[in-house]
Amino acid sequence: MLSVPLGRLVAFCSRHAIAVVAGFALLIAGATYASYALLGVTTDTDQMFSASLDWKKRSDEMGRLFPQKQDQLVAVIDAALPEEAQQTALGLAARLRDDHTHFNYVTTPQTDPYLVRNGLMFLDPKALERVLNTTITAQPFLSELAADPSGRGLFDALDLIALGINQGQADLGPFRSALGGFATTLEHAVSGTPEPLSWERLLAGDLADLGGKFQFVVTQPKLDYDSFQPGGAAADAIRAAAAELPFVKSGRAHVHITGDTQIADEEFATVAEGMVAGLLGSLVLVSLWLVLAVHTWRVIVPIIITLVSGLLLTTGFAALVVGKLNLISVAFAILFVGIAVDFAIQFSVRFRAQSLPDGSAPGIVQALEQTGNETGHQILVAAMATSAGFLAFTPTAFVGVAQLGLIAGFGMVFAFVCTLTLLPALLRLFRPTAGHGTIGFGWARPVDTAIRHHRKPILAVFVAIALVGVALVPRLTFDADPLHTKNPKSEGMVTLGMLMSEPQYSPYTVDILMPTLDQAAAMSDRISALPLVHDALWLGSLVPADQKTKLPLIQDAASIMLPTLIVANPKPAPDAAELKAAAAKTAAELGGVLDKLAADDPLRRIQSALAHLSQTDDQRILATNEALVRFLPMQLDMLRGMLQARPVSIADVPPQLARDYLLPDGRALVEIHPTREMKGNRALHTYVSEIQKIAPMAAGSAIDIVQSAATMVHAFVTAAAAAIVMIAIILAVALRRLLDTALVLAPLLLSALMTVILIIVVPEQLNFANIIALPLLLGVGVSFNIYFVMNWRAGIRSPLSSPTARAVLFSALTTGTAFGSLAASHHPGTASMGRLLLLSLACTLVATLIFVPALLPKRAIDKE
Repeated sequence: MLSVPLGRLVAFCSRHAIAVVAGFALLIAGATYASYALLGVTTDTDQMFSASLDWKKRSDEMGRLFPQKQDQLVAVIDAALPEEAQQTALGLAARLRDDHTHFNYVTTPQTDPYLVRNGLMFLDPKALERVLNTTITAQPFLSELAADPSGRGLFDALDLIALGINQGQADLGPFRSALGGFATTLEHAVSGTPEPLSWERLLAGDLADLGGKFQFVVTQPKLDYDSFQPGGAAADAIRAAAAELPFVKSGRAHVHITGDTQIADEEFATVAEGMVAGLLGSLVLVSLWLVLAVHTWRVIVPIIITLVSGLLLTTGFAALVVGKLNLISVAFAILFVGIAVDFAIQFSVRFRAQSLPDGSAPGIVQALEQTGNETGHQILVAAMATSAGFLAFTPTAFVGVAQLGLIAGFGMVFAFVCTLTLLPALLRLFRPTAGHGTIGFGWARPVDTAIRHHRKPILAVFVAIALVGVALVPRLTFDADPLHTKNPKSEGMVTLGMLMSEPQYSPYTVDILMPTLDQAAAMSDRISALPLVHDALWLGSLVPADQKTKLPLIQDAASIMLPTLIVANPKPAPDAAELKAAAAKTAAELGGVLDKLAADDPLRRIQSALAHLSQTDDQRILATNEALVRFLPMQLDMLRGMLQARPVSIADVPPQLARDYLLPDGRALVEIHPTREMKGNRALHTYVSEIQKIAPMAAGSAIDIVQSAATMVHAFVTAAAAAIVMIAIILAVALRRLLDTALVLAPLLLSALMTVILIIVVPEQLNFANIIALPLLLGVGVSFNIYFVMNWRAGIRSPLSSPTARAVLFSALTTGTAFGSLAASHHPGTASMGRLLLLSLACTLVATLIFVPALLPKRAIDKE
């Protein structure tokens, strides 16, 4: 048996306490230095899964072929007017293009000259006819503005309306909305708060927002993966540049940041904050529970020192073996504290309970040796089994948890070594007293008796619970969507939520790479027919369809419009006096036709506002002029350009747009977006499944989500099975009896099934963040069960009133406190991890404290 050698090890360390502490101090100093010099954290989620997976290979290859689509940081501009959003986007892009420190490239896709020039041809024929008819009807009005793009020209154009009304030839129905816009702008100017007029909305109406109400500046930042926020410096650069833009300063435009880089940065910052806060909170609250568990600071301080020492050694091991922690393996500290504290509490509580046969207190060295004899082999078996449970995850393709399993697995070894060497040495130096034989729960003896007397009904209840759990296992679902575990209140997620109502901005894209453009076109047609697909874009999607129908319509309109829109020498800008004179003239002209206008006609408001403006001060009339025509020249230029549209083909698509869909070797990309109706995991899986039936080699974010979920679930199922087998082998070797091994494993499986029931009933959705509760459930559960079964083998009659039960309860409370701190996190993934850990811990505690005492077979020493 190992109990005697381990007891001697404890006695040796206590006799040479100073040397042991000094030796550990050197080790900890070395581990701390290694952590400082070598340990880093990477937020690169591409490293979370094995590169050997088929779907990961396709994803990595797509990223290599189209690097401009990876790691994007997107500024989304939301403004009161489309022109304000456009000018803000252009101004921001101009500033960022000069920043080669933070950005690889900066682009504004919506303002590309090719897309702007062919804007009319991208409309469907009916919408195009509508726009052209409205524009042609406004030709006299627009020709006046082209000749004089100022408030004076606008007022003169309104004179034409008055003339038409007077002659009974004006049909103002199509222009009612535009005239209402004029009236509102003029009224704001009269009140001293002039607001710019949107000529895009006046001319295009509701079609102005056809391409979406947001403007985008798409960037690819230079990432620093050694930082907690690799894209943080670039995001700060965007904010600083945006803050200097005029419409942002005035509050009329707002710049929001999103993109995969921003969302990942925000997530890691929140996770890291939660982990650090959880770790610190755990250490503080663990100290409070230790007061109740062992009552004296002379034991509490050694436990905390031992705990911190083991954690530092584990961190040093991680620095040497792993080098860089990932988003999941950073949780090793919480797991270490949650489990390692159990070893220290078990040892310390049992130490406090030591007494001589006559009931007197033994000397401290003798008490420590007796404790080593009693608990050393139990803690060793618990540590080995827990370590095996963690290490079972190391060979899996889910690298994030494999790394966590490796660190936590060896962490259990460090925890065991510290508990049986450093802790006895510290206890010898702090000199607490032993001999507290009543340190268990005396009030629990009647509960022990009741459980033994009613063990059959109790076991029947637990069998029924287990059967319910087995029946509910098929109802467990795994939420594969990583967006559901992110903080919905973060800037990146809020901005993404603003965009997701439009399919073209969906984060659930699928990419298919075809050998040729012709095959890409054919694939696009096939995929577009699927019910959950909104569109399947390829390079040909950048070429307007139905050009033979649309070009004649545009050319007819151009023959009417262009001769009056192209003016060689527009009038010079007017001064205040000229503006007032024009306003007075138009007010008089409109005043003469008021009796022919309806009571709610916007021309009445225009006439009243112009009458006031003709009498206002120079500053206000000039401000009014600026508000009215600020965006007019830009809109007239766009209209002239679009009316000169010519036939275009794929060869005319500019290289900066074509590179997103065509590779130099001729291979062509098909980019698929889902419909608005695609909501929930089932729809996501259906969407991906239907596409993969047609294109098995598809890649993209939607594929990554579904396949990564399958990889994670497979990894956990495989690792859990391997962990149980490894734990069973360790228990069989250590306990040497099949019955005793079964007595440890049965409550472990029961607690897992009870956790399944709670997940369904609460409910708590399984996701990639909280699924790491599984290895912890195995680790904590097997430790608790081993103590009770080995005590039963040692002849202890009342398990619930023993010091072991006290140690288990307070160990569970300290572990639960650590998990509770995670449950309070602002990060949904971290919070769900904490909640699930608490649920599994509660089930483990019930199984250990009620099911195990009832399950233990009757011995000859037990009373009837």
